Amino acid sequence: MLEQLGITALRPGPSGKTGSPNEANYDPSKADPFPDLPDPLICKDGTKVTTPELWWQKRRPEIVEDFEREVIGRVPKDVPKVTWTVASTIQDGLIGALHADGKELVGHVDNSACPEVTVDIRMTLVTPAGAKAPVPVLMMFGGFRGNGMPLAANAPTPPPPAPASRPSGTPPQFKDPPSTEQLLAAGWGYAVITPASIQADNGAGLTKGIIGLVNHQHPRRPDDWGSLRAWAWGASRGLDYLETDPAVDAHKVGIEGVSRFGKAALVTMAFDPRFAVVLVGSSGEGGAKLHRRNFGEAVENLTGPGEYHWMAGNFIKYGAAESSFGSKNAGDLPVDAHELIALCAPRFTFISYGVPERGDSKWLDQPGSYMATVAAGPVFRLLGARDIGDKSNYRVAKMPPVNEGLIEGELAWRQHDGGHEDRSNMKYFLEWANKMLKHSTAAK
Repeated sequence: MLEQLGITALRPGPSGKTGSPNEANYDPSKADPFPDLPDPLICKDGTKVTTPELWWQKRRPEIVEDFEREVIGRVPKDVPKVTWTVASTIQDGLIGALHADGKELVGHVDNSACPEVTVDIRMTLVTPAGAKAPVPVLMMFGGFRGNGMPLAANAPTPPPPAPASRPSGTPPQFKDPPSTEQLLAAGWGYAVITPASIQADNGAGLTKGIIGLVNHQHPRRPDDWGSLRAWAWGASRGLDYLETDPAVDAHKVGIEGVSRFGKAALVTMAFDPRFAVVLVGSSGEGGAKLHRRNFGEAVENLTGPGEYHWMAGNFIKYGAAESSFGSKNAGDLPVDAHELIALCAPRFTFISYGVPERGDSKWLDQPGSYMATVAAGPVFRLLGARDIGDKSNYRVAKMPPVNEGLIEGELAWRQHDGGHEDRSNMKYFLEWANKMLKHSTAAK
């Protein structure tokens, strides 16, 4: 890809290690070398966007094109068909003490054009047992601690997990039940989709997975999709199945993820208008964090060998130190994170973070993500939706105190007092989403 782009040297990304020669900046006075963000409501020809029609017909397509060409890549037009089958079912099983029905699903991607690559998308769907009507479903990028399937009601009770060791006097890691239990208790279902079954989380996997299948194992072109867009594509194919399942209210399906999968959840919501709601957990650089901010992780980390596969090849240009086109940096990007959030408008968008003291490190730049959320607000308002209520200029916008959520509008923000997870925000997300979606827990 460096050869295709004419790049001979990249700038190294900042280090997260304290005291390293290239330690990341955490000084707010040095955090905004490029303080002027692209205006999401000014077209490339200078036209001001003053009506929803102008947004949908002219400005939004411009932003989409910039993201697809320069940041996350394009989904090829010839992606093969996915055929879903039910691999196993459990009726009236248990998630904790809650009764639930579960299905293990496999989405086989037609690989007849490249039999050397097999892609079988793994997804689990779990809904409350005995639900009287179709239920909202939150699709979650997961697959790390099991697939979320209920245990058979007569299965032996598993031993409780060993309590995590912690210094005396410190609070337990979680105050609330697992997100799966919170969802079922609120009359929701959930779907767990496994990202690695769609596309590997490494550069070596770019000739495998869905990207390698479509490219017949050849290297990517500069505007081809990266793993974030591939995971989002897989989530959309999962939604294709959910739209056919009578247990699911297909108009009330959300998408969720944490960390790199928080980035993927935001991309999914931005590019598939069928998703009604998103919970973006601790997404950082490449997610809700402003690329133009010099605070914690930076563009140069995303363009380096460990993370470049998340993005389009063209994105690497913005970490170039020496190349046929000179040098580019974050200030040269045609778009930024506030516009990715704005592409979700006017649908229900909840930006979530934890606190550094509990493991949601400063590396993620919670303040820069708050600035991006504020800067996305004018698009939500233009489209008749409510933003987080902070009308200050994004350059000086200050995060509210921890646990003080701004969750009255279609765009929401809340920083919880937990770590690198969004379980600590799930009950607030559900309260907010139930109100927005007009879903009553009593209806379960």
